[in-house]
Amino acid sequence: MAQRQRLIVGNWKMHKTIPEARDFVKQFSGLLPKSHPAKATIVLAPPFTVLSAVAEAIKSLPVELSGQDAHWENLGAFTGEVSVSMLKDAGCRYVIVGHSERRRYFGETDATVKKKVAAVLRHGLRPILCVGETWEQRSNGQTEQVLSGQLTEALSGVEKDRAADIVVAYEPIWAIGSGRPATAEQARDAHRHIRATATALWGQEAGGRLPILYGGSVTPDNIGEFLALGEVDGALVGGACLDPVQFAKILAVAQTNS
Repeated sequence: MAQRQRLIVGNWKMHKTIPEARDFVKQFSGLLPKSHPAKATIVLAPPFTVLSAVAEAIKSLPVELSGQDAHWENLGAFTGEVSVSMLKDAGCRYVIVGHSERRRYFGETDATVKKKVAAVLRHGLRPILCVGETWEQRSNGQTEQVLSGQLTEALSGVEKDRAADIVVAYEPIWAIGSGRPATAEQARDAHRHIRATATALWGQEAGGRLPILYGGSVTPDNIGEFLALGEVDGALVGGACLDPVQFAKILAVAQTNS
């Protein structure tokens, strides 16, 4: 089995002002384990307005920064948008693309997600590509079809030597914010299918290097069950990452779980 990076990503979504963000980092820094090297890479994805403040606050911490979204063009007349080069300038190393909330509320398609993945890679950052099915699609037996379609479109044109630069997050839409996470069996099967799809695109070796995270109602109580699955390489955390204590508990499990 290929050795893959473990990541714990906290997506703050539309939460926290600059003072609140600084207070979070101050509390969180005191909860970080002192032993190194860490088993898991920690990534925070704050709103655009607090990126610079968080970048400054985490400067001496083993924490990476991520944007929550990005436009595919480098600059231009796109009011309200943020480019990958702007995120890079603000200190980001990662960019979340294709989140289900972007798809649902803002009309993002697999075609636009593909352009965003390409833009993130072009600027030397790492896309965290979100894929997932609705409850209706799962009930109709379409989960694998949906995941294959989203992945194949988003990753078409990406060379296999960039596989290790991409992170995929499986987020069953019905589990996000619902308090009803996927079962271990559901997560395992979806992750296996994602891996198989990546392998079909890039071959066994490159497909085996792709980190795949689970997202959807992740908590300190269930993260261990997911990480115990060999198919799950980490988590994209929503609500639980807004509380530094809860997020630190999730991280502590990820650091000790083999």
